[in-house]
Amino acid sequence: MPVAIGLAAFGLMLVLLALRLPAALAIAAVALPALLLADWLAPADATGAFLGGLRDLAADPDLLLLPLVVALGNLAFYSGIATRLYDAALVWLRPLPGGMAVASVIGCGGFSAISGSSLACASTMGRICIPEMLRAGYDPRLATASVAVGGTLGALIPPSVLFILFGLLSATPVAQLFMAGLLPGLLSLAGMILVILWWTATEPAAAPRGQAAGASRGQALLAAWPALLLFAVILGGIQSGRLGALAAVSLAIALTLAVGLASRRLPPETLLQALRETLRQSAALAVILLAAKLLFALVALTGLAEALTQWVDRAGLSFVAVMLAVVVLHIALGMVLDPVAVLVLTLPFTMPLVDLYGMDPIWFGVVLVKLIEIGLITPPVGLNVFVVSNVARGAGVQPIFAGVSRFLFVDLLVLAALVLFPALSLILPAAMG
Repeated sequence: MPVAIGLAAFGLMLVLLALRLPAALAIAAVALPALLLADWLAPADATGAFLGGLRDLAADPDLLLLPLVVALGNLAFYSGIATRLYDAALVWLRPLPGGMAVASVIGCGGFSAISGSSLACASTMGRICIPEMLRAGYDPRLATASVAVGGTLGALIPPSVLFILFGLLSATPVAQLFMAGLLPGLLSLAGMILVILWWTATEPAAAPRGQAAGASRGQALLAAWPALLLFAVILGGIQSGRLGALAAVSLAIALTLAVGLASRRLPPETLLQALRETLRQSAALAVILLAAKLLFALVALTGLAEALTQWVDRAGLSFVAVMLAVVVLHIALGMVLDPVAVLVLTLPFTMPLVDLYGMDPIWFGVVLVKLIEIGLITPPVGLNVFVVSNVARGAGVQPIFAGVSRFLFVDLLVLAALVLFPALSLILPAAMG
């Protein structure tokens, strides 16, 4: 009976999410009464299980990373730092075939990494990059697709909100997850650039050569130094072992504040707006974490996860079969749900499989995040594509998907490389000081 309650509750959650109810509300509205019902039918101290999960969460020092990374993203955005990588790349690459598209991918990668949100990146950078490329005569498919796919890089390149959530919910060190995502993120970036170069080589009319920008390349690099410094502090500090993740992000916030105040890009009213956005977004993440703990307690109390692992074990499913199911599930959910919702919904079921097959949780976290981000650009319902379509008025969804499809093959190759060669995600965590 408890397993049946769990299955019914999970199915109802999916229905509510399909009806576009916010993830935290959909999960909590179903999980709480289901948890109480299961506890009433088979007393097992549901309250204690939930409160125990909350105590473990509150005791995790990495919890502070969530509001800090959100604050960093907002301060970097309002101070103009988040878009400077794009400005610099545009100056350097604009005269080259496809250079503006490559600059867009680089800029989106930097923006989404700092902001921690692929959807926010697609919306903000779409307003900046796409009109410039269209004015330069770029094929709309290339202009829109480069922004849609570039925005997905932020989930892998640290600091990543998805890695923080995965670490908190799976008891995996976030600092190691940050470094584990770096090489796959750079590999994904390289693959996207290669697709653009191939596209413009085979279809020169898709990307006319642009005029050189007014600023010199030296001036462009000088303007981009704050963004480069932030990445150096976070990545270098964590990898060297001289800074923990909390210290690295805190130092990056201090530097961002100093740059913003010195450049007068953060007057009191703008700073207050950044703080309001930080509080609102952090509260939303806190609510989804509470909902996640409710779901974890429900899955544990009803025995859903145990039933799944026992069925997989009895069926004798191979590691390849299980990973294929994980891939299909996450890409399918990623097409229609917010990345955070996908992570929260699937983690209570996938982590027991990680234990069953002896997978490295750090490697699995990287694979999971890559899968979720692929779902954001996969037809027919990739959310990043719809965000870009709304931003680029007049650009239909189908042409954007037509452009994105050229990048999907490379994303799948990177995913296959991560699965076949776990060292791609484990080499940097293993070398941390």
